[in-house]
Amino acid sequence: MSNNVIVLAGGLSHERDVSLRSGRRVAQALRETGHTVVEADINASLIDTIASLDEPVVFPVLHGGAGEDGALREVFDLLDIAYVGSTGSASRIAFDKAVMTPTVAAAGIATPQQSALPTDMFRELGAGNLVGALATKIGFPMMVKPARSGSALGSAKVDDASALPAAVVGAFSYGDVAIVAEFIEGTEVAVSVIDLGDGPVALPAVEIRPSSGVYDYTARYTAGATRFLAPAPMDADVAAACAQMALSAHRALGLRDLSRTDMIVRDGVPYFLEVNVAPGMTETSLLPLAIEASSARFADVCAALVGVARARSFGEDGVADGDASA
Repeated sequence: MSNNVIVLAGGLSHERDVSLRSGRRVAQALRETGHTVVEADINASLIDTIASLDEPVVFPVLHGGAGEDGALREVFDLLDIAYVGSTGSASRIAFDKAVMTPTVAAAGIATPQQSALPTDMFRELGAGNLVGALATKIGFPMMVKPARSGSALGSAKVDDASALPAAVVGAFSYGDVAIVAEFIEGTEVAVSVIDLGDGPVALPAVEIRPSSGVYDYTARYTAGATRFLAPAPMDADVAAACAQMALSAHRALGLRDLSRTDMIVRDGVPYFLEVNVAPGMTETSLLPLAIEASSARFADVCAALVGVARARSFGEDGVADGDASA
């Protein structure tokens, strides 16, 4: 059976540097477990590279843009290319906060109140006419963030009406829809979900304590800027509620293989923030920390995810499912 893996990292999003760091770590982990790894980026030669290898599995660690919005994964589905992670259609929903939040809320998951604000409405109707309505509906403080972006890029906490227009314009620099959401004060927690073939399992929660008080891009990817506690110090019933929320979101969105749900815990109650279908894999990323807290090895989990994707596409004997009769 082939052990070829293409670790796909980089891309053209604002999160390219983080993706490259994630890719290097995943590639190293897979080499440690005996895989033959090719590190690749999105370019005109990618499909030829995939076609040149014997039964390769693509392990995408692209963050933002094509890596998480489902577009590339739909191409993989079209070309019958094996890959780790959620399908294109599920990724498309999970990447767009304007669609994702109502979807999980409909499944009974507690979410902050939010409004989606398209840039053309903001421009045509005027900021002044919308600020008052948002203040009444959402209230201060509030969070403003792009509907389709990650790593807290373009996100800002807004404490009063005077700061809201600038925050919305900042979010628009990363996309044409801004999300204005209720700000919930509490403890920020991330719960990763892994499915190695026997159904999704929630890993230990990781508590996030940024030294600056804000878990922004710098706090996420600068060593020492944030303290991570894994497992998070919380009562067993709260930990169970967080795990259940992550599993419920994973299922409600139709995700597979791996995901990470970010949430805020206030007075022992978790509130859903967002799901990531391509979690970071750097030294300061939350999913690897959760894997270590579960007493598993990062390299072994990466290898197992590749095995699941290979079995899904080629069958246990390495023969493509569609070619079983050949």
